[in-house]
Amino acid sequence: MAFAEYEVLIERDAKSVYDFLIDGLNNPLWRAGVRSIQLRSGTMGKKGALYQQTLTGPGGRPIAADFEIVEARPGAEVRFVVVAGPARPSGGYYLSSEGRKTRLRFALEYHPKGIKKLMDGMIQKTMVSEVAQLEKLKAVLEGQLSAD
Repeated sequence: MAFAEYEVLIERDAKSVYDFLIDGLNNPLWRAGVRSIQLRSGTMGKKGALYQQTLTGPGGRPIAADFEIVEARPGAEVRFVVVAGPARPSGGYYLSSEGRKTRLRFALEYHPKGIKKLMDGMIQKTMVSEVAQLEKLKAVLEGQLSAD
């Protein structure tokens, strides 16, 4: 099993942070490697929304990483599962208010099966890198980086 988590304190209220996260179309603004993303079905901001996403994989190759929102609790939690691609982790964003700030934790979990277990170390490293991108999210939401 591979697991990674990262936490930041963002100087924005939980509703603002949640609203940004629940819209998967914001992913390219803070996640390196997102080549394209679009809402494929469902309603943005709601459980069941399915996003078609292409990431930059090893050697610059495009890889599918479509995901579905499986839990959407405004101001508190967004959980998702990756439904396409070579690795299919599940994950979530967990928000808690601290005054006018928001503590945000991003966690990913993956249970490889069969021969994919041999790639566990590489997958773990990728997941650690992915959750650490919360630092860029924090900067974007706090206005320290331009969103373009």
